Amino acid sequence: MEKVKQEDGGESPDYRPPRSDFLVPELVHHEPLEQSSFNEESVEVSWPPESEPLFVGLNGKHVNKEVFHDKEIFLEDYKEMNRSFKIYVYPHREDDPFAHVFSPVDSEPGGNYASESYFKMVLMKSHFITKDPSEADLFFMPFSITRLRHDPRVSVGGIPDFVKSYVYNITQNYLYWNRSGGADHFYVACHSIGRSAMDKAEEVKYNSIQVVCSSSYYLSGYIAHKDVSLPQIWTRNEEPPEVNLTDRKKLAFFAGSMNSPVRAKLIETWRNDSEIFVNSGRLKTPYSDAMLGSKFCLHVKGFEVNTARVVDALYYGCVPVIIANYYDLPFADILNWKSFSVVVATLDIPLLKKILQEVVDDEYATMQGNVMKVAGTHFEVKETRIRKRIFIMSATRH
Repeated sequence: MEKVKQEDGGESPDYRPPRSDFLVPELVHHEPLEQSSFNEESVEVSWPPESEPLFVGLNGKHVNKEVFHDKEIFLEDYKEMNRSFKIYVYPHREDDPFAHVFSPVDSEPGGNYASESYFKMVLMKSHFITKDPSEADLFFMPFSITRLRHDPRVSVGGIPDFVKSYVYNITQNYLYWNRSGGADHFYVACHSIGRSAMDKAEEVKYNSIQVVCSSSYYLSGYIAHKDVSLPQIWTRNEEPPEVNLTDRKKLAFFAGSMNSPVRAKLIETWRNDSEIFVNSGRLKTPYSDAMLGSKFCLHVKGFEVNTARVVDALYYGCVPVIIANYYDLPFADILNWKSFSVVVATLDIPLLKKILQEVVDDEYATMQGNVMKVAGTHFEVKETRIRKRIFIMSATRH
């Protein structure tokens, strides 16, 4: 197949020609990690109280201001998932030379791609894991793209060969892939090379569930109704400071590298504006202060459609503005993104100030309140938040 370039014409800066001089991992049965206890009756799912469902949004149109498309259906399915949903994890030998690639991290994950490590770490301790594959609704292929990327035996260029060998092994040693063609299998990756990692295992790309941060339906290999968009999250241990809406003096804020035509257009258009503050590169003042002092925080496409800026904005109580065409937003089947964000087409960058100024004070207060609701229920790194992400996968298959 022909390689499809990114929307902005670039390629990943980490790309290297492929290599295949590494060991093939051996698969064996083993006991899973110690699991956390779970009592269905102890699960409490509390959500914000009911409120009026509509407000008048941009251009006078009525907009649903609830954070869920349908909260009752979500809660019903979520409870059923907690009761019965099971995942089987393909095991490996403890002395496997690539054991670190398959095992969860044993320390607090960090960095720009921590979502992948957190997902696996929490999942492996959860009540969703089953030792009996006949009980499984889904099968997890636990290789870590992040760790393969940094393993000198594999490196970026060798990951497609590694994945190809891994999938071949599980098809030869287990019955479960062959009975579904891999449709009930999944893997997790937050780095953008997770997509090219499947170039030599097209059955994974087109059949299996890909739980990835780089969720652009413009590019080949990501299928929105099959695959799952994983939020890219920076790890934080402290609670964000509370800021009054009246203290958010700036209309909008962005800071970041100039690694795409979209960002270049934004800077070129608004660099000298007194209400929209845009910066190329690092700030001389704290990044957090800029977000806490702004009504809207801009998420602008870079190398990929995704960055951690969306969750940064939610964390600091700033209404995110999504300027990234074709971005399949996380949890879009369940969360009503229009209730807590503004989506702007890249062609409308010159109209950005007009669009944001049309959000009246009452409407903004509702959106900002919804930001605080979703930030604490779907975009924090906690075990209960991981359960919601697993629900999204189950919903794609049932």
